[in-house]
Amino acid sequence: MGMENVYAAMLLHKAGKPINEESLSAVLTAAGVTADPIQIKALVASLSEVNIDEALKAAPTMMTAAPAAAATAPAEQKPTAAPPEDKKKKEEEEKKKEEAALEGLGALFG
Repeated sequence: MGMENVYAAMLLHKAGKPINEESLSAVLTAAGVTADPIQIKALVASLSEVNIDEALKAAPTMMTAAPAAAATAPAEQKPTAAPPEDKKKKEEEEKKKEEAALEGLGALFG
């Protein structure tokens, strides 16, 4: 599930608007994002049983952990021209990290 869907749901919640398929689609479309009806339906279903305020209270702990982890990365890592194979491997690793992060957020909401 794309982060933009979660962001749209959080925006609707903050604005006091109902989080349903129609409102999520409208927010995503207004932001220039192609709304995936299947993902939206899944998000609405998973949020229907979640107290979003409680989930958001727990989220800052996770959100601050990510920047802290990034800050502890060695400063010596300078971008260098990598062979295409290394670049592809790095992209796969980044994708795995993103999927893991999404799973973590999914646990907050489901």
